[in-house]
Amino acid sequence: MKPLYDVLVIGGGVIGSAIARELSRYDLRIGVLEKNLDVCYETSGRNSAVVHGGFAYDTGSLKAMFCVEGNRMMGELAKELDFPFQRCGKVLVGNTDEDMETLKRTLAQGEKNGASGLELIDEERLHELVPAVVGKFAMFSPQSGILDPFQYTVALAENACQNGAEYFFDSEVTDIRQNPDGHYLISTSGGEFACRWVINAAGLGCKKISDMLGITGYHVIGSKGDYIILDKRTGPLLPMPVYPVPSNTYMGIHVTNTIDGNVIVGPNAEMVSDFTYYGVPQENMDYLADSASRLWPHIHKADYIRNYSGILPKWVDENGVIQDFKIEIRDDLAPHAVNLVGIESPGLTAAVPIARHAVSLMKERETLREKPDFNPCRKGIVRFESLSLEEKARLIEENPDYGEVICRCEKVTKAEILQAIHNCLGVSTMAGIKYRTRSMMGRCQGGYCQMRLEQMIEEELGKKETEIVYARQGSQVLFGKVRKEA
Repeated sequence: MKPLYDVLVIGGGVIGSAIARELSRYDLRIGVLEKNLDVCYETSGRNSAVVHGGFAYDTGSLKAMFCVEGNRMMGELAKELDFPFQRCGKVLVGNTDEDMETLKRTLAQGEKNGASGLELIDEERLHELVPAVVGKFAMFSPQSGILDPFQYTVALAENACQNGAEYFFDSEVTDIRQNPDGHYLISTSGGEFACRWVINAAGLGCKKISDMLGITGYHVIGSKGDYIILDKRTGPLLPMPVYPVPSNTYMGIHVTNTIDGNVIVGPNAEMVSDFTYYGVPQENMDYLADSASRLWPHIHKADYIRNYSGILPKWVDENGVIQDFKIEIRDDLAPHAVNLVGIESPGLTAAVPIARHAVSLMKERETLREKPDFNPCRKGIVRFESLSLEEKARLIEENPDYGEVICRCEKVTKAEILQAIHNCLGVSTMAGIKYRTRSMMGRCQGGYCQMRLEQMIEEELGKKETEIVYARQGSQVLFGKVRKEA
């Protein structure tokens, strides 16, 4: 049994890590239980990476309020936590009279929600903003933007860790029970834990954890979206995300520029009950390309470098209608437990406001003492390729490892890889190094650098070659030697 924690957060995605960071402002012993071997392996890292403006959600809903608030603070968060963020804007493109009426309603709703700068623009202005788009008019949201969801989640987690929060990976929760003294006993695949407060930030597992807490009755379905990633040579043709006119429940298949210069096509939306399958069938890729090409006709198979998918946990009522975020404390059923259900889009944008609201519910029931030495700032890994020639020369002079390129496509240096391997969360998977540095994310998808990364993890952490996993338990990169040494 581990020591008694003041708070255990179940789930180390963007919401759980944002909550852990907010809690680390106070004099508390905090633990984060994550079933995967790193943060960001599920919904938090499998999305469009868009910072939404807040116009697409019902006025007065938590989704609308927290999205607008999260959008406003994202620039300051990016400075504090040192993750890439670009407020590039976004357009919703239309062609028909019906489209125009929908955009007018969307703009009016956005203004009620507090989204700023929204405007309807004509074809000339649209093509000034996005020359390669196909459309007659659009709604322009200048405050929308893009970020790197991996680096954002890692930044939140690392800052929480630097302020005292402990992360426990490979620790899937299997049982929750409450002692007569009110303390929670939590059984996981990584051992037993005890705490005074528990927070359900389990994302796709939110219903399972809610049921374990005794808060039953929620119906959560999965909305699976598939994506195609295009080569960086397409990036200059797309300066901002381009969306079709939205429906009441779905933003539609869109094309999105990424913070690193690629283009993402998708997602579709397929209701699923299996929250573990991330395959992308060929027919879905064909459908994505065909649909998105009507907006942006520059999607060619020669530029495909990878596909992926993500699943959103949607809380629905008995009629299948998607509900708002649920963030609650049920004192009658699970006192000292904060229960979050149905945290889907715009959860990435809204993560910090959601976290602050969750902590505010705790503060209504308990006085939390602020730590005078809380540090809101975290320094990320310097992206060598983005520096000037003078800055590169200075770094190489200080550390020759900056002069050795490990990933040719993304031009990631040995120094960056070493910093990622020795991350403060103790993550040692191949994917963990990939997400922190962009190695293996270029045109060749690791064809050149993957085994060099594997060898560096072995050497730096003293691991056997058979102990190195790609992302999850059982995903060994190597299973043994092909032949015995002489």
